[in-house]
Amino acid sequence: MHRKLVARRSSQRGFSLIELLIVIAIILIILSIALPQMGKARMHSQEMAAIAEVRTINQAEIQYQSQFGQYATSLTQLGPAPSGAAEGPSNAGLIPGNLAGGTASGYNFTIATIPTGYAVTAVPKTFGSTGRRTFYSDQSGTIHENWGQDPATAQSPEIK
Repeated sequence: MHRKLVARRSSQRGFSLIELLIVIAIILIILSIALPQMGKARMHSQEMAAIAEVRTINQAEIQYQSQFGQYATSLTQLGPAPSGAAEGPSNAGLIPGNLAGGTASGYNFTIATIPTGYAVTAVPKTFGSTGRRTFYSDQSGTIHENWGQDPATAQSPEIK
């Protein structure tokens, strides 16, 4: 009698294979719903960071213009000086090194000289993965966006 009771208890320990498969199926369903939403949230946060970086570049250009009497023609001019070197027109130390290298927050940044001053563009490194929008700004400080792979321009809609 005692052996039968011990045998019955040991056979009731743990989960059955069906129960484990059901739990795994539920987890997979939850993941299939959550992962695309996490990707969208990550892409949105990278877009918001890119907008902040464009604002940083605009502020740095204003500071550069007030210090040196002209706008910077490259991101490296706004970036930090090499180790041990003094800051000056070629490396003003107004933006972080990664942004001066042209890459930050999943976006590639460029500065171009235009007749009225400068233009900043931000384009996703991988369209549809690191961002769905491109951004443009100039010395006016207004940031424009384009929902698509084509770079935003001064004629693109403003971000409000």
